[in-house]
Amino acid sequence: MRYLFVVVATLSVLALSACDRPTEVVTPANPNTVVVTPVPGPAGAQGAQGVQGAPAQKGETGATGMTGAEGAKGEQGNKGNKGNQGDQGNQGNPGGN
Repeated sequence: MRYLFVVVATLSVLALSACDRPTEVVTPANPNTVVVTPVPGPAGAQGAQGVQGAPAQKGETGATGMTGAEGAKGEQGNKGNKGNQGDQGNQGNPGGN
């Protein structure tokens, strides 16, 4: 806290002195000089058509890729539904004495 005032005062002096630069005004040499730009003339004749380029060469075939990794094992299926009740059986033969 004791040095705060000294630091603030030093920074203020540096900041204000950095802005003290005289401005320079540049005046043109002769403001009444007329610049003449030439006007383009008529277009010339069209040139001859260019020659067609040579056909491109076919590139080489790429190398065969590696075999992919084995897929993940599937999950176990759901339990099946309960079956229907069977038909009633035939009546048995009469017993002997």
